[in-house]
Amino acid sequence: MALYIAVLAAALLGSCWGAPPLDTDPAAYDLENYDEDSDTWDLNSYGEAFDYDDLDEKIEVGTVAPPPAVTQPPPEIVPEDYMEEVTLPPRTTKSPVLPTLDFLGPGLFGPVTGLGMPTCLLCVCISGSVYCDDTDLTEIPPLPKDTTHFYARFNKITQVKAKDFLNLNQLKRIDLTGNQIATLGEEAFLSLPQLQELLLADNKVQALPGLPATMRHVDIRNNRLKSGGMHREGFKDMKDLQFLYLSDNQLDYIPGPLPESLRVLHLQNNNIQSLNQDTFCNSHDMNYIRKALEDIRLDGNPVDVNKYPQAYVCLPRLPVGTPH
Repeated sequence: MALYIAVLAAALLGSCWGAPPLDTDPAAYDLENYDEDSDTWDLNSYGEAFDYDDLDEKIEVGTVAPPPAVTQPPPEIVPEDYMEEVTLPPRTTKSPVLPTLDFLGPGLFGPVTGLGMPTCLLCVCISGSVYCDDTDLTEIPPLPKDTTHFYARFNKITQVKAKDFLNLNQLKRIDLTGNQIATLGEEAFLSLPQLQELLLADNKVQALPGLPATMRHVDIRNNRLKSGGMHREGFKDMKDLQFLYLSDNQLDYIPGPLPESLRVLHLQNNNIQSLNQDTFCNSHDMNYIRKALEDIRLDGNPVDVNKYPQAYVCLPRLPVGTPH
């Protein structure tokens, strides 16, 4: 039976490989005459016999064929000016950090005032101007370094110390009207290189310290200012001074010499008893005319102007209060 199966397999293989058909007579495959008729099916007569041992060595049952070789594409040439758009992953959002105010350092908010509040929270700070009107201040608060105009009217400030305006090199105007100021530090204003206006009306000032030569407007009305409390020739070097208000004080003479730039001089309601011929005019030059000074008020003083006709002969207008 085994021989029959082998013969049948050979016949099938022979048909697959194009070999001529074998004799299908069953007698030809009888085991008894197999040796006798061995020439009947000689595989060698149809070509080289297939080596099944080699087949077993070359093909292993159950072995998966290797994957096909992958052909790499040629490298891509990228132009030099090529810019690739890259989509970045979304950023992680962090909780916003709230700004903090440095009340102890320099800058807009400055240190703490006498009331325990930062200056620019207690007052109003706008573009270099600091407004502290009617806020119950008892002293000058620390000011931002870029302050140009300072208003602290109608408070309870009693004095101005030398250090109150220290290093405020841009300060041009100080308005302390309507306080209770009795004393002014001797160096309180001299260190201000751009100061032009000083308004101290309605206070209790008894002495006026030195002022910078840059002054244009000085208002010390309704104080307790005495002639002995003013610097001798204190206004002489103020080449730009135009307005000088000294009414309602205790002055007993007109402070001079007065700069040529002066336009308004109010001295009413003082204790002025005499006039000097050189107070307004130049006794050595009879042709001298003081053109700028057009508004002088001496009413309310005990001075008899009729005794000093040469004192105002150079003026374009007579002082208010003189008899007609």
